Amino acid sequence: MTAPLWGAEPEAEGYRFRLWAPSQRALTLRLGGRDLPMRPEADGWYVLAAEARPGDAYGFVLENGLMVPDPAARAQRGDVHGPSLLVDPGAYAWATEDWAGRPWHEAVICELHVGTFTPEGTYRAAIERLDHLAETGFTAIELMPLSQFDGARGWGYDGVLLRAPHNAYGTPDDLRALIDAAHARGLMVFLDIVFNHFGASGNYLPAYAPDFFRKGGETPWGAAIAYHLPPVRAFFVEAALGWLAEYRFDGLRLDAIDYVRDPESDPEILIDIARQIRAAFPDRAIHLATEDNRNVTHLHERGEDGGVPLYTAEWNDDFHNAAHVIATGETEGYYIDFAEGHWEVFGRILAEGFGFQGEHSAFQDQRRGQPSAHLPPVAFVDFLQNHDQIGNRAYGERLSVIAKPERLRALTAILLLSPHIPLMFMGEEWGETTPFVFFTDFHGELAELVRQGRRREFAHFAAFRDEAARATIPDPNEPGSLAASRIDWGHRETEAGAAALGRTRDLLATRAREIVPRLARAPGGGGRLVAAEEGVLAVDWRLDGATLRLRANLDDRPRAVPPGAGRAILGGPGAELPAGEVVFLIEEDAP
Repeated sequence: MTAPLWGAEPEAEGYRFRLWAPSQRALTLRLGGRDLPMRPEADGWYVLAAEARPGDAYGFVLENGLMVPDPAARAQRGDVHGPSLLVDPGAYAWATEDWAGRPWHEAVICELHVGTFTPEGTYRAAIERLDHLAETGFTAIELMPLSQFDGARGWGYDGVLLRAPHNAYGTPDDLRALIDAAHARGLMVFLDIVFNHFGASGNYLPAYAPDFFRKGGETPWGAAIAYHLPPVRAFFVEAALGWLAEYRFDGLRLDAIDYVRDPESDPEILIDIARQIRAAFPDRAIHLATEDNRNVTHLHERGEDGGVPLYTAEWNDDFHNAAHVIATGETEGYYIDFAEGHWEVFGRILAEGFGFQGEHSAFQDQRRGQPSAHLPPVAFVDFLQNHDQIGNRAYGERLSVIAKPERLRALTAILLLSPHIPLMFMGEEWGETTPFVFFTDFHGELAELVRQGRRREFAHFAAFRDEAARATIPDPNEPGSLAASRIDWGHRETEAGAAALGRTRDLLATRAREIVPRLARAPGGGGRLVAAEEGVLAVDWRLDGATLRLRANLDDRPRAVPPGAGRAILGGPGAELPAGEVVFLIEEDAP
């Protein structure tokens, strides 16, 4: 990889510092108590090489005397408003230096938030729980965003220093130790990254590089970004490459890319990022997932050889939304699109990927999606729960609290044995019941804006039309909101928790034995919806050398299901299934 344009890079005699500050006529580097004038270069860049050591504090002093942190810092001495710290990204001694990753079709993902995954809420503490994840049958963990944000508590989607791991969880080397330990157990590690906006507190880029943002452009979370400008483009490309190179993550999940808008560029930045990653790591299995409410497919197309030229998979909100309506009967908000015909839509999702492939969305009042049946099943990451779908509820309730137990068990079997890539949210494997609410650590006016904004979000829901009801929604800034969201490892040892965990382990063992070996070359266009009516689902998938068949009765009474040939890998075949029964069959191709 070429030397980064942004940030502080180690050199033979110290570090080279670079910052794009086009609105400044002069810029000073504050390093270890010294103020050193930086050399201006073309196009608004400032550069300086100086003697320095890892652990030294530094910042940039603007014309008005304001000292700002390095936006490409690898670490901070304290919060996002203070000086950055120099880091030697090559100093860590990796125990798993030869780790080259695992193929995508083997992925079974556990999404986790470092701060609430353990009582301690640190990178090091998470290491002690990795054996549980590997023994359960997970092959990957996905960390919610780590880019440092203002305060100690948060989900991570308000990051402002995109390359600095949040120091409330530990040091950069603590994060490396977590990834090293995961690789030693055969676990891939993915990172959720946010390239669509910066957080509301601690983003100093407008003070010295106002052109970093589009004039008049907005996202739901703040100013839109001018990705077409070369320095801005380089900033995000370097951030993505840095996480993969310096921490040896196995892949990235790009958050809400429908707001990473770059119409002026060819190629657009999302394509550029993917191409540069593929070129930079030819000898490692790197997997790139996207979250995109548009249901687009152009970023996930396969090459002529079946390879992945750009993005590996898409987080499939349609799967969740349809399953949620089936499990709970809730149809408010974005669930309105699945209020009618949800059995047919859910069957289509299982067979073809997306439920909306160009049809009109009542929630968005526009057409949504593109045809997706031609993509292989592993191009879709399915989930019944994730941080958003739990935490965006007023009280952060999990499905284990609000869903019909029989339907949740059946839907979990479908999630874990379908040929799509399954994802579970931390604790879901044992039926965790603690909530996961939205939490932040803001103060003053911003804290009040977040508190009131959170409550306004729910004003159109029937249960919260009354102001007194909205006042019961947890305050994101109260420390107790984070504390209440920590998973309860003790629940795993209860009778109910042990039973749920046993079911998860059995299902994932069946997936590893019967389905994963047939997924690597599972073709696009191989899914077929056989039947979908009130409570009854039947789907067939062509895999590599076999056909996988689902027959399910999610009704509250026995129902007839279409016949299906093959060997039962879950349940037992029959013309009529009891309520809540799910059957999976494998029919091997004739020799």
